[in-house]
Amino acid sequence: MANAPAFKTVAQNRRARFDYEILETVEAGIMLTGSEVKSLRAGKSSITESYAGEMGGENAGELYLFNVNIPEYLEAHQFNHFPKRPRKLLLRKRQVKKFLGAIHRKGMTIVALSMYFNAKGKAKVEIALAKGKNVADKRQTIKDRDWTRDKARILKGGD
Repeated sequence: MANAPAFKTVAQNRRARFDYEILETVEAGIMLTGSEVKSLRAGKSSITESYAGEMGGENAGELYLFNVNIPEYLEAHQFNHFPKRPRKLLLRKRQVKKFLGAIHRKGMTIVALSMYFNAKGKAKVEIALAKGKNVADKRQTIKDRDWTRDKARILKGGD
């Protein structure tokens, strides 16, 4: 058990780093039901279209994660969950106020970068405060990625 990895990645949003300029990342806990945890451990979830925000109403001032697709766990039968329900994020009040203030004032968004189980077996989500990139920035990202790939190929000695 000493050589066990620190965490097990369940889902990643690789597209987020391309579409958004990441300003700040935070690890957040997430409130899940038992069938959702079982389904996550099976490794079939998707966070590519997910984002975080405020629910409104009596839940104002709290962050929720929307559009995360955690498929139903078939063995749970009647105790199953809705696959795309909003899930509450567990953060400190100061962090929640900071993130909500940024998305209300500055026109930023909060995206989920990855979902994983930490060393203690708790489900965690890495969320990021992000600002959308325009087309020119995306082109520059593609150019930089291609150049680093070509540079690595040249330094390796292959053609």
